[in-house]
Amino acid sequence: MELELRVNGEAVRAEIAPQLLLLDLLRDELGLTGAKRSCDVQVCGACTVLLDGAPVSACTTLAWEARGREVLTIEGLAVREEFAPLERAFTEHAAVQCGFCTPGLLLTVKALLDDNALGSEEAIRRNLAGNLCRCTGYKGILEAVLDLAGAES
Repeated sequence: MELELRVNGEAVRAEIAPQLLLLDLLRDELGLTGAKRSCDVQVCGACTVLLDGAPVSACTTLAWEARGREVLTIEGLAVREEFAPLERAFTEHAAVQCGFCTPGLLLTVKALLDDNALGSEEAIRRNLAGNLCRCTGYKGILEAVLDLAGAES
């Protein structure tokens, strides 16, 4: 099947098998390794990318589902001006340790900020429930996102 989509603002055309996952297209075909393979069942958030601005689990999304759409990966976000405040907050609040979950978290936070969906600590906790972190204990992540959202703890 011939697939056409945009990845990080660039047109991409690829010949794919019908069962190819978006994660495999990004990592294996396009060399974009920021999205990580972890649970393969849509519960950890390590493979999160934005599809037309909405967070999706690339490990359970068929590449074909992205046809004609825009995919944003951490590599694409990292070169945008809007990345700087995310990087600053996560660094200042020690919200990063091993970094495995960080790309998915940052993309999810970006989407939630774009939608004004982080108005309170409760909303942040609820909206980030699908992004698991094995290292930080979440305190730094919560503080970083509260800082970005301008919310009170």
